[in-house]
Amino acid sequence: MSQSTKTTAKEHELAIPESLPQVGITATEIRPWGSFTTLEEGQGYKIKRIEVKPGHRLSLQMHHHRSEHWIVVSGTARVVCGGEEKILSSNQSTYVPQCTSHRLENPGVIDLVLIEVQNGQYLGEDDIIRFQDDYSRR
Repeated sequence: MSQSTKTTAKEHELAIPESLPQVGITATEIRPWGSFTTLEEGQGYKIKRIEVKPGHRLSLQMHHHRSEHWIVVSGTARVVCGGEEKILSSNQSTYVPQCTSHRLENPGVIDLVLIEVQNGQYLGEDDIIRFQDDYSRR
């Protein structure tokens, strides 16, 4: 290979245009039911990896400003959404519309891992209205 065609690994790194968000993986946040890690965030969307410990569940809640898509990576999810209950397993998904009460639970014996894609104009953690919570959070 001639000197003019050789490139280093550094030169092959993809350049990210300045107009795109450059958010890396944030620290994992621990919750009583498990944890979540924000993988990416941009204008109007946020992507999280959520782990729910066996026998635990998140609060029955809703959001005024966002909808959510949940994709199960591993484990079993019991989902309550707008009064309907369903069981999801690996490679299955569901949609949670904005302003709809919902809850995520792990009825299984292994960790539930899912990817959550949030869409909306405001994606802050304070946009949670809790109706019931096993851990007495407000």
